[in-house]
Amino acid sequence: MSEADTASEAAPIRLWLIDASAYIFRAYHALPPLTRKSDGLPVGAVQGYCNMLWKLLKDMKGADGPTHLAAIFDHSEKTFRNDLYDQYKAHRPPAPEDLVPQFPLVREATAAFGVHCVELAGYEADDLIATYACKVRDMGGECVIVSSDKDLMQLIGPSVVMWDPMKDRRLAEEAVMEKFGVTPDKMIDLQALIGDSVDNVPGAPGIGPKTAATLLDEYGDLDTLLERAGEIKQPKRRETLIAFRDQILLSRELVKLSCDAPAPEPIADFAMRDPDPAVLSAFLETMEFRSLQKRVGDGKLAGHEGSAFAPSRPAAPLTAPVISPRYAPQAVSEDVEKQIFDHEAYRCIQTLEELDAFLARATEAGVVGFDTETDALSATHAGLCGVSLAIGPNDACYIPLTHELEPLAGSGGLDFGGEADAREPLTQLDKPTVLARVKSILEDPSVLKVMQNGKYDQAVMARRGIRVAPTDDTMLISYVLEGGLHGHGMDELSRLHLGHDPIPFKSVCGTGKSQKSFKHVELKPATQYAAEDADVTLRLWRILKPRLAAEGLATVYETLERPLPAVLADMESEGIRVDPDRLRRLSSEFGLKMVELEAKAHEMAGRPFGISSPKQIGELLFGEMNLPGGKKTASGQWETGAATLETLAETHELPRAILDWRQLSKLKGTYTDALVAAMDEATDRVHTSYQLAAATTGRLASSDPNLQNIPIRTETGRQIRQAFIARPGSVLISADYSQIELRLLAHIGDIPELKRAFKAGIDIHTATASEMFGVPVDQMDPETRRRAKAINFGIVYGISAFGLSNQLGIDQSEAGAYIKTYFERFPGIRAYMDATRAEVKQAGFVSTVFGRRIHIPAIHSKSGAERQFGERAAINAPIQGAAADIIRRAMIRMPDALQAAGLSEVKMLLQVHDELVFECPEALAETAIPVIRRVMEGAAEPAVALSVPLVVEAKAAKNWDEAH
Repeated sequence: MSEADTASEAAPIRLWLIDASAYIFRAYHALPPLTRKSDGLPVGAVQGYCNMLWKLLKDMKGADGPTHLAAIFDHSEKTFRNDLYDQYKAHRPPAPEDLVPQFPLVREATAAFGVHCVELAGYEADDLIATYACKVRDMGGECVIVSSDKDLMQLIGPSVVMWDPMKDRRLAEEAVMEKFGVTPDKMIDLQALIGDSVDNVPGAPGIGPKTAATLLDEYGDLDTLLERAGEIKQPKRRETLIAFRDQILLSRELVKLSCDAPAPEPIADFAMRDPDPAVLSAFLETMEFRSLQKRVGDGKLAGHEGSAFAPSRPAAPLTAPVISPRYAPQAVSEDVEKQIFDHEAYRCIQTLEELDAFLARATEAGVVGFDTETDALSATHAGLCGVSLAIGPNDACYIPLTHELEPLAGSGGLDFGGEADAREPLTQLDKPTVLARVKSILEDPSVLKVMQNGKYDQAVMARRGIRVAPTDDTMLISYVLEGGLHGHGMDELSRLHLGHDPIPFKSVCGTGKSQKSFKHVELKPATQYAAEDADVTLRLWRILKPRLAAEGLATVYETLERPLPAVLADMESEGIRVDPDRLRRLSSEFGLKMVELEAKAHEMAGRPFGISSPKQIGELLFGEMNLPGGKKTASGQWETGAATLETLAETHELPRAILDWRQLSKLKGTYTDALVAAMDEATDRVHTSYQLAAATTGRLASSDPNLQNIPIRTETGRQIRQAFIARPGSVLISADYSQIELRLLAHIGDIPELKRAFKAGIDIHTATASEMFGVPVDQMDPETRRRAKAINFGIVYGISAFGLSNQLGIDQSEAGAYIKTYFERFPGIRAYMDATRAEVKQAGFVSTVFGRRIHIPAIHSKSGAERQFGERAAINAPIQGAAADIIRRAMIRMPDALQAAGLSEVKMLLQVHDELVFECPEALAETAIPVIRRVMEGAAEPAVALSVPLVVEAKAAKNWDEAH
């Protein structure tokens, strides 16, 4: 039974269609600029749109109100009209920069108010409005178009009217006649003659609305007018109509709205419904529209049957809003997590026809899961084997690009074909052709690309000239929602949320020495593995993304996580230059020193032993030498960790020699040898990889190679940093936050004494020592300051009297007295700690001042020691987490700030906890440093107004060590 047949059996449909795109621009131009206080996001157009939409929803209540309602959006600028005339809308300026990020938010607002959203690639909103209006008219219903756009007036008729919400005026046939001098059925011909400068519709030069109306009134319609143009007495009009006949006919095709456009969704889905109060409230709260939130209340309006939104049939439940209804996850009722995986349904794309068809469907869907398959772990050097895309559950494909037949046994890797190889050749599309086609969808702003750990895929594609955007990352969404509760890798998330174990990598590539490159995997298993990755990712997104808004964490994701992968991918791609000769010399020097230390250790022990063997060291120190403090591990071996050896080294030389040997061994293996091995020989640059979801507090981690743990205070560590150099003609700039965690402690704990010291620019450790021990600042001795410094840095990590006594070399009772005095002098710190303990015990998590949640599962452990660890972690997490959030905000803003200052040649290379490292042309260093400092020192604003100043120390030099 057709939709029309179904409708004929029920009450007549009254469909209201909102010209949403016109609403957006009207709201933008009608109101002054407005930004969200928490993060500076432009929201003026969104607020104006919400106010207009809410007013409309109230005004349409009553018996004559709609039974069905939808908001119609323009999908993208390019439509079928551009194929007719490539200059169509060519002169229209781009949308204002501050309006662009508001487009998806307006769609989100529409969904939050319970209004259905519709858009379709290749068609303008006007065409969809025309199609639905014609459908309702043909079904015997009524349609009200909420707009005043003249382009829509051609649709007005007995069953179709327009409503101008700004003038509160109904527009029917008489209104068109009054304004243009023609009836609605002649509006197409009128517009074909007068053209449209805004849309670059050429029309007939020199013919305006009055002349066009006169001509149409005289000749009846455009075809008759053009056929009899030679009869026109006025020479100029006659010549124009004859000379520009083809242009006028083209203009008619451009202005004529299509009643036959595909209807993306059935009208039945537009049935009126109340907004979901929780969804609407969450959206308005996230947008910080407080006054509107009060006016809206629970989102219900008095009307017929108790509400203006009384549905004519049960409406589908509304999921929490996301970026855009076009990007909206499927409703939970569809049980995405319960749909089985059908690996046989995945497609291997091997023809251009298949590729174009899949890309067209993906573009129409508006959301696509995306993943890459490569032949290496390093995004900066990996070869691209293929890409996978997913549109829905089991609706996924793999596009192989560079797969090769695995070398035959005994061929030496040289013979891939010939008589000896009877295997069927691989069928793959041309790589440049595929990349050119997928580029269009991967860079399409109207199509959301969903990835898992997308930074890698973004970097891989960026090396091939493709900037993937916009994106969502399921790993980061999970990290925001449940950081600290579990890992955020795809396999773990799949098991947790989908109850599904993805195909293991080792099952397609093998393990150990027999492991093969992914490019040698046969196409069927490669397709099943790769397409499943994209499928799993999209399913996870549909489950996880709605929770951000529902749990009040959308702002955390949007401001701290979502923009960062693209920034980090650029940093990783840039890399940092090293001096390989210096590193090799250091490796040689460290090796010689290690030999000397090993010989010295053997001499002190009185016999040779394996200095790299913890077991032999334990047996020597505690079994033979009977040194005090020996403890055995669960495996029965003696404990010989650094803390144990440090304690022994206070009274014995042998443990100190072992510690020194270990330190040099670590520096040699982890840095001087590893950096040379990791270096790109063509550029002398190393490219680290950053992990965004590694630490629960939001801190980034670095690997392959790890550049975040190079010692800074030891001579050997400084020697390694000297090997990090700028390219010729450039310098490295190191910009480091000064004592940021103590400053945040002063703000978060509201510690007046610390605030005063930071605001006055007094050395905080001197100020603390003065407050604790009563020594005037100008008479402070180094030892007293050192003790205050140890307490300052240790207190936020829950340092104990035992730990402080070891660190300062004093009695435990004296250390305990210091801590007691500290809390007496700074009672706000004790109050902060007590409040945090209570918070984490009740909620299971703590939050940073920017809203990041850090879960502390240990707080509910049955083990007392684990609970105490959880308390210490909870006390530190809001401080360390806030510091991590601030430097993330700085990194996200930095590229645009440098670009705006004319410093595009300045490149951000490294992030090391509280420090950013840049490479800068030497002549620009003095200009760049103030910009870098301004961005970093103001990174907390406008989300948080800190009560203490952030201070950044920045310096330029030829190598990293000298830049400190």
